[in-house]
Amino acid sequence: MAGPTLLRPAGSLSFLLAALVVSSSTSSKAGAQEVERCEAVQRLLTEDMGMVAESSPDTVRDWRANQIRLGCRITAAGSMLRTTARDKGEVLYARLLTGGWKRQPARRGATNDPAVRFRLDETECLFSVYSGMMVGTQAEMRVSAAFKVRPGEERYNLLVQCVSATQAVP
Repeated sequence: MAGPTLLRPAGSLSFLLAALVVSSSTSSKAGAQEVERCEAVQRLLTEDMGMVAESSPDTVRDWRANQIRLGCRITAAGSMLRTTARDKGEVLYARLLTGGWKRQPARRGATNDPAVRFRLDETECLFSVYSGMMVGTQAEMRVSAAFKVRPGEERYNLLVQCVSATQAVP
């Protein structure tokens, strides 16, 4: 199994903790082919947005099918101007949309769900933007330590969990 990849180019605590418990970081079943699923997102985060990101195999709870699925996880740290910092998620989501990603419907009854689901081709990802050390993984500590906040900007973190795309279940 390939180790984590760390690249550095020139919501809600309860959701993140639930994701951590369900995924229990990595699964021995999930391998390099699952990490490849995260490559497009990782490129966007590192090359286009200047974030530090690390990807690894993961297991992801799919609420629509009530299953645990093999996938990958990206843990990232970045920053943006303080004037737009409260809209970190919206800036990220706009970048995803311009990159061809399509926003997927939210879970029924989950109007306050901090994770936003996007799909590109055969990959579906949950994006959770947050501030501070909330996940508590080694990857979160590594990317946070590696990222240096630029002057006039505010730090934020991102947890992305991706799986193969399936038809949406209402």
